[in-house]
Amino acid sequence: MASYLDTARRVIRQEAEALTALADGLGDGFAETVGIILAAQGRVIVSGMGKSGHIARKIAATLASTGTPAQFVHPAEASHGDLGMVTTGDVVLALSNSGEAPELAHLVAYTRRFDIPLIALTSRADSTLGSQSDIRLNIPQLGEACGTGVVPTVSTTMSLAVGDALAIALMEARNFTPENFRDFHPGGKLGAQLSRVGDLMHTGDAIPLVGEATPMSDVLLTISQKGFGVAAVLNDNHRLVGVVTDGDLRRHMDGLLDRTAGEVMTANPVTTGPDMLAEAAVAQMQGKITCLFVVDPAGSDRVVGVLHIHDCLRAGVV
Repeated sequence: MASYLDTARRVIRQEAEALTALADGLGDGFAETVGIILAAQGRVIVSGMGKSGHIARKIAATLASTGTPAQFVHPAEASHGDLGMVTTGDVVLALSNSGEAPELAHLVAYTRRFDIPLIALTSRADSTLGSQSDIRLNIPQLGEACGTGVVPTVSTTMSLAVGDALAIALMEARNFTPENFRDFHPGGKLGAQLSRVGDLMHTGDAIPLVGEATPMSDVLLTISQKGFGVAAVLNDNHRLVGVVTDGDLRRHMDGLLDRTAGEVMTANPVTTGPDMLAEAAVAQMQGKITCLFVVDPAGSDRVVGVLHIHDCLRAGVV
């Protein structure tokens, strides 16, 4: 058992040391690459064969999800028609540790023929790929973790790190926000965490609204019909001035039906806006509030929706 752990720690440390060397060795080619991609009218076409192809797919996916249009093109399929996916407005990022993957030949030739920028991610600047490219992103030649040099491990880890670095640099250059990120990730836990209040709130006739002068008998009817356990109290200008909750009902139980909403309500309630992240709205509830009224972000205090904690639970926000 100890020998297995020793192997694991050796591999991880070797890859960590390689990443440090990679970071220290990055040159002007990285900044040039970012500039070319930012100026491109089309997409980033990412390609590679074998293990490099798997890394290329991940890089393309990361770029696409962070605001840089990108697509993986299999180099072997490119030779059989998929070169039609590459246009003159694109940038090609080709991965090959050796720089001699024969399957890349037609893609490289195509970029040279149509003057499409070619960026090589390789450990050999003097390779066929390296010599044909416009920009070279060099991977240090540090061997592989297997010790024999035949299992892509250290080299693929460094290639993946360069792809991540490119994606983040482009994100920052484009001022890509968490809200933008959410637009590309509407599903799963990540999409739930980045959901906005406006995505989950109830609107229109579903909102329990009463006036300050509304008799509590009618307020109770509204609360029962709408099913949120709460009602928003509006003044004559239709602005939110308070809420009637279960706690308010208990505190005014004696003579409740002889009162109005304005007499029973809690004034100055906690509210939220439709553009706030649902996760932040849940934090506003602080375990004591089960329902938030959503007001017009323009500051008019006009109610535009209602958000219940159960809506957030169903969406997977909490």
